[in-house]
Amino acid sequence: MKYDVAIIGGGVIGALTARELARYALSVVVLEGAADVAAGASKANSGIVHAGFDAAEGSLKARYNVAGSRMMATVCEELGVGYENNGSLVLAFDEAQIGILETLLARGRANGVRDLRIIGREELFLREKHASGRAVAALYAPTGGIVCPFELTIAAMGNAMDNGVLLLTDFEVVRAENGKTVTLHAADGRAVSAGYVVNCAGAGAEKIARLFGDDSFTVGARKGEYILLDSAAKGFVKSTIFSVPTAAGKGVLVTPTADGNILIGPTSVEEPDFSTAIRRGAFGEIIEKARAICDGIPFGETITSFAGVRAYCDRHDFIVEESRKAENLFNTAGIESPGLTSAPAIGKAVAEKIAARFGAEKKKDFNPKRRAFSWFRKLGAAEKNAVIAEDPAYGKIVCRCESVTLGEIVNAIRQNPPARTLDGVKLRTRAGMGRCQSGFCQPATLETIAKEYGLSLGEVTKNGKNSAIVSGGAI
Repeated sequence: MKYDVAIIGGGVIGALTARELARYALSVVVLEGAADVAAGASKANSGIVHAGFDAAEGSLKARYNVAGSRMMATVCEELGVGYENNGSLVLAFDEAQIGILETLLARGRANGVRDLRIIGREELFLREKHASGRAVAALYAPTGGIVCPFELTIAAMGNAMDNGVLLLTDFEVVRAENGKTVTLHAADGRAVSAGYVVNCAGAGAEKIARLFGDDSFTVGARKGEYILLDSAAKGFVKSTIFSVPTAAGKGVLVTPTADGNILIGPTSVEEPDFSTAIRRGAFGEIIEKARAICDGIPFGETITSFAGVRAYCDRHDFIVEESRKAENLFNTAGIESPGLTSAPAIGKAVAEKIAARFGAEKKKDFNPKRRAFSWFRKLGAAEKNAVIAEDPAYGKIVCRCESVTLGEIVNAIRQNPPARTLDGVKLRTRAGMGRCQSGFCQPATLETIAKEYGLSLGEVTKNGKNSAIVSGGAI
């Protein structure tokens, strides 16, 4: 089948672009090289909705950051995704750093960020009692927020699929035949034809562009490593707390997550191999820098660590444009921080340009709404009992740490986009994200996936090919 538009990449940019294109009378397919969406940087980042004071005035980063920040609450409400407008603070420790805050304040106001101001020690410690006692002032951005990045990505893709978009996973694009119609070939021999292609491949964006003969940009990568604290540390900080930024990025931060944990990181190291392995010594680096901005961090509540790789390009700004060298290609590339915040605005802008190109009108039956993944746990006791009476699977707890039921896991497997792996269930339901890190719930989750798909236990994977959990078909 030939599609009007093929999107390469199922990260947050690809997912929100697909959702926006689903509003129009266009046939759209998303090609994702991994076993699930949100497999790259969209799965492993800080989850910060940045206010917009960092990016240079007039840059695409500044434009899309502020626009995306203003859209985020509505997008999350429509998609049933947790979002919190918790505000952010950038700490200064001497007069020179106060000067940096003043520069950020002026830049943020020029970018259109609302209600920015510099606060003194008294107000700072009223807001955050664990902020470093050495801090002398802070830039306060009340429009800053937090969101679960993979929940946003999965929900946006699901909403796009509910509105007619097709998702093909394990579709690693290795060749493109470009004429009046583009034919995209996967490593496994499958092929898809489309009239137009949107490159949302993240770390692979340069590779995809070059398949079309477009060598107008290069992509590099920086790795960010994180420490995650258990929900027992909830409330340690309410705001997202930064130190003043450097040339390498915004530095280590301490922030609550949308799910009630405390997240600390990231580091920033060049990563030519795009590896997400955590380096020896990374924990010490994170801890040292975090202790410089917050006092008394309860590192004893650490439950896991992870790393993400964020792509950047040699233009030092976002690329959101029709290819200069290929007629049927639109590139979104170099979408580093604040890419998550910018994603709703980028997706909307790209979709509008492509719809205009096709002369496509908006569909009357587009439904922007989607039920939250966590709807069951938010019900009252009487409501839960009514659901359990209709489906007893909701009465069986599978993940004790996060109180996830069998019904929620089955629902994650059956709704768009369907979870096919252990990590896929984890990202949708939080089964395995608690203190025991799936030590209790993993066997039951494996058995449920195997039963739903008619697989042996040995065929169920953690995150796709070459990641089988068990051998021999038994636990």
